[in-house]
Amino acid sequence: MHLDHSHDGPAPVSADAHRPDGRRRALRVGLGGPVGSGKTATVAALCRALRDQLSIAVVTNDIYTREDAAFLLRNAVLPPERIQAVETGACPHTAIRDDISANLEAVEDLEDTVGPLDLILVESGGDNLTATFSKGLVDAQIFVIDVAGGDDIPRKGGPGVTTADLLVVNKTDLAPYVGSDLARMAGDAKEQRGELPVVFQSLRSDEGVARVAGWVREQLAAWAA
Repeated sequence: MHLDHSHDGPAPVSADAHRPDGRRRALRVGLGGPVGSGKTATVAALCRALRDQLSIAVVTNDIYTREDAAFLLRNAVLPPERIQAVETGACPHTAIRDDISANLEAVEDLEDTVGPLDLILVESGGDNLTATFSKGLVDAQIFVIDVAGGDDIPRKGGPGVTTADLLVVNKTDLAPYVGSDLARMAGDAKEQRGELPVVFQSLRSDEGVARVAGWVREQLAAWAA
């Protein structure tokens, strides 16, 4: 998303920012990234961090299963009626970028059944570095990579790394065990992304998802304004 970034703050309000009844719809934030990077764990942590202050719902994507939704349900991060699963049946990026109808239907169904909502998190199935969300589906995109995937990922770039509104480098606690150089990753990410923000996180640390949750709150403040 946002191949035309101005790098000047939160994404602009979309033209369809209101529901047919005139009410402002929920802010939609997409989370993409490779398989195993920690997208679902980040979604779960965000729900725990924000659910007491915000009305949240989640849409998950898997190719042939509902595994990610089942993980969120097992961990009781939100009431079951606030979590919907989409089985894409094809490459994950197809359902978030090319034919978004199933995801859009799930998002709108959640707004109708459990709304009004402040925030809807749309998690992509595990994909590669080209995964981006359609602007017709989400208002901002988080791209999640992890240090175990190799410290050369930021240097390799790809639309997910270079254009996402927020890049999250996850599982930093594993860096000493997999030989990843966090300083090198930070430098490469800066070179690829310019002023677009990057967060290094470990969900096992005391800080956990706090910085990403803070970024989401900033997007919500801009959306409400």
